[in-house]
Amino acid sequence: MAKFRIGVLDPIATEGFDLLKSDSNFEYEERIGLKGDELRKGLAEFDGVIIRSGVKITAESLEGNKRLKAIVRAGVGTDNIDKEAATRLGIVVMNTPAGNTLSTAEHAFALMMALSRSIAPAYQSLCNGKWDRKLYMGSQLADKTLGIVGFGRIGREVALRGLAFRMRVIAFDPFLTDEQATKLGVERAETVAEMLPKVDYLTVHTPLTNETKHLVSQKDLANLKPGIRLINCARGGIYDEAALVEGLNSGQIAGVALDVFEEEPCTDSPLFGMPGVVCTPHLGASTEEAQTQVAVEGIQLLLNFFNTGEIRHAVNVAALDPKTLEAIRSYLDVAYRLGLFLSQWHGGSVSQCTLTYRGEVADRDTKLLTNAFCAGLLERALEEDVNIINAELLLRERGIELNEIRSQEMGAFASSITVEVSGGGRTAKAAGTVFGHNMPRLVMVDDHRLEAYIDGNLLIFTHQDVPGIIGKVGTTFGKHEVNIAQMAVGRSGNQPGGHAIGVLNLDSQPSAAALADMQAIPAVETVQTIELPAAGQMPSWLQ
Repeated sequence: MAKFRIGVLDPIATEGFDLLKSDSNFEYEERIGLKGDELRKGLAEFDGVIIRSGVKITAESLEGNKRLKAIVRAGVGTDNIDKEAATRLGIVVMNTPAGNTLSTAEHAFALMMALSRSIAPAYQSLCNGKWDRKLYMGSQLADKTLGIVGFGRIGREVALRGLAFRMRVIAFDPFLTDEQATKLGVERAETVAEMLPKVDYLTVHTPLTNETKHLVSQKDLANLKPGIRLINCARGGIYDEAALVEGLNSGQIAGVALDVFEEEPCTDSPLFGMPGVVCTPHLGASTEEAQTQVAVEGIQLLLNFFNTGEIRHAVNVAALDPKTLEAIRSYLDVAYRLGLFLSQWHGGSVSQCTLTYRGEVADRDTKLLTNAFCAGLLERALEEDVNIINAELLLRERGIELNEIRSQEMGAFASSITVEVSGGGRTAKAAGTVFGHNMPRLVMVDDHRLEAYIDGNLLIFTHQDVPGIIGKVGTTFGKHEVNIAQMAVGRSGNQPGGHAIGVLNLDSQPSAAALADMQAIPAVETVQTIELPAAGQMPSWLQ
């Protein structure tokens, strides 16, 4: 069996290499400093890569890539990766959020203390042969108010240290509740603007997004508490550096400590040398312990992904561990097959899809199931590869509305998935479930209830519910030497004499002549073939 090839594109700790060497399923190559065409060609030679902050994986560097399946960022920030381009190509992007946590929290707190006690200029003064005790009068942290924007792993660790120093802590995070804040001993702010006039220190621990870029800018200066000190060990650009200079000059801001900058590497800034400023060259994760941890964690993510299918700490797809995958694999298969089925049964342009999860499956990770459906729906329509990672994005890019409904009421089955697709003046509906552990079944087509196999060559015919139809169908296919493996029929209601539907599983594709004879049977209204994977055959992303 061919080995998986892993590219190490930024320096990582030796413990990471040791992990790679210990698994015979992998081979690796270290290529540092790739850019431009070299990077694009290099990425096309690997199944997975691990990077830090040095390499920038752009849409151009991924263009035409048919091989790469996983990118791991040994660290937290993934803004050096074009995640949309990766998602479109079905590439999982994972990071190592826990590895840097303590080191970054400690560095943020170290900068806070350095600001409070003027440690850097006081030491420089000694180096210059001066002893100026009065010039470097400090400010204690106790009884001051610390504002934290972003209350994830790092933000919480900073809060714990603030509380230990007898600080009052106010936190803002869109997912922080009053109950959680009370439990952790902090106050919750409704907005960042509400927090700014109240805090003596402000530290940010969020990714750089459209919402967080220039979170403190010139328009916010007047709202800051006079004498505030600002710390950023997260991502450059969360503070507007020009506004910081203005705030320091006016005296509104007493101190600024930055470990990250809008442009890196940064060796020239108007902030450098200003009173009340201390800066470091992106050292938040620069401890031996953190470097070892992110390397080991990052390589382990790659090993687990390729060995078991586990997706953990992904930033562009739902997390998936082997146990969860095994638990919902059969329903992923059902959802995928429903997508394939409805793309053919509807037969036209689709503008809206609604998936209803009923029963036990409603408590599962329905986002993955929806992605699997999208993959099936688009598979026959697009030239590009469609999979569980990029399917929803590709579907929404085409302006198709996607809705999910979940109900824990079981209905006729312990679990079922019902999908309705509409567009072009037509609506089609189908439902599926799993019999036993791994037997996908089609249990509804439009408003007709039935129980049919959802694999192989299907032929669906609608007809008037009158005697003799089944016999004529069997005779017709017997005449053309097409064997019927299974047959299921369903009425649109409980009363005979209305409309009905038949689903045949055929051992081979019927000829045009067989279909014409089928259409010629009195009372048969429509005839349509559907091609599905064989029983047990799953797409590569589900294997």
